[in-house]
Amino acid sequence: MIRISSQQIFSGGINRLQDLNSSLNQTQEQISTGKRVNRPSDDPVAAARILKLDQELSRIETYQRNAGLAENRLQQEESTLASSVDVIQRVRELTVQAGNGSLSANDRKSISSEIKERLGQLANIANTRDASGEYIFSGFQGSTAAFGKNESGNWVYQGDEGQRMLEIDDGVTVPISDHGKGIFSSIPAEVFGERNPDQDPPAEGRIDGVRVIDNGEFSSVAPDDIALTVNAAEDEVAAFNRRTGVELAGSPVAYESGVPFEIAGVSATIRDEAAGDEFVIRSSAKQSVFATFENLIAGLDTIDKGSPAGQAAYDDLIAASLQNLDNAQESIVQKQTELGGRLNAVESTKSFLEDSSVYSEDIRSELRDVDYAEAISNLSFQSFVLQAAQQSFAQVSRLSLFDRL
Repeated sequence: MIRISSQQIFSGGINRLQDLNSSLNQTQEQISTGKRVNRPSDDPVAAARILKLDQELSRIETYQRNAGLAENRLQQEESTLASSVDVIQRVRELTVQAGNGSLSANDRKSISSEIKERLGQLANIANTRDASGEYIFSGFQGSTAAFGKNESGNWVYQGDEGQRMLEIDDGVTVPISDHGKGIFSSIPAEVFGERNPDQDPPAEGRIDGVRVIDNGEFSSVAPDDIALTVNAAEDEVAAFNRRTGVELAGSPVAYESGVPFEIAGVSATIRDEAAGDEFVIRSSAKQSVFATFENLIAGLDTIDKGSPAGQAAYDDLIAASLQNLDNAQESIVQKQTELGGRLNAVESTKSFLEDSSVYSEDIRSELRDVDYAEAISNLSFQSFVLQAAQQSFAQVSRLSLFDRL
């Protein structure tokens, strides 16, 4: 026979009531917070997994913010480049108009005035800032305007050649900027001829009318320059690769002063030459779109078409300007194509991150979130058990010999 003291009865009853009350409070907390696991002691294994999922979701959220920032920057750059293409296209239309032989000097000055306005507009576009106030085409020099005027009043690039990168997922980075030098400055210029600057004394004649007529032949030399030497006695012009010194196929070629001749896919005209005169056909030069505008403006304002030489210089100006404007447009369009590829990559990554976030959220919800139907049912049952235990304890607590005396 086991003896049960009154103290044991009271202690056991109280402990049981405390356990039931604790379970009831825990269920009430789950219902009020919506979480099944509020502290590690509730479910240590689930709590550890929830912690890892929280870290994963935090990582995904960071990358999603980066992807959104990258998308905004790239879209801004794409829009800016589209505006610059519109400006260049308008200047090209004006250049074609300027090539009309019936225009007067005043007409050409009017065209020049509009091109000056377009030049300022293009400079404003190239100096576009992002939401944080940094110039988007200045490379790493975000606080410095991409383009500014030098002492001569010409527009020049002032930034560096840095390219900013942003990580949008583990091991996935995307360029979010492009420097203006590569877009607006380092543009292949139209081929042009000049006296050989290394010849002393310099050549007496001049070369003009230089243009590519066969890209296939020209590509066998380009991007190297072509060196020309006049043999007036034989009415011939010898042509060499200026970098290697190798004589070109088809050289020497017969020529007549003032009459176009062809060599290596290029047509040119030499005038007023003397024996031994040397000329260079430049095929590797780079020129900024701003310089193209500035040269066109200067030519429209100053070239006198009253003489054959002036007319030839003017025709060369128009032809070279059109080609340089086309090259500038092509350079920008290529960059737009590249930006489109980057935006597609960002969009794909954003979609992947969104799917990963949804998947991780679902798993975390299964581990952490409470099932309200089950929790409310448990709460009702626990309340009933606690009430029954309280009533039972109240009855048991009266079982005392003192009640029988």
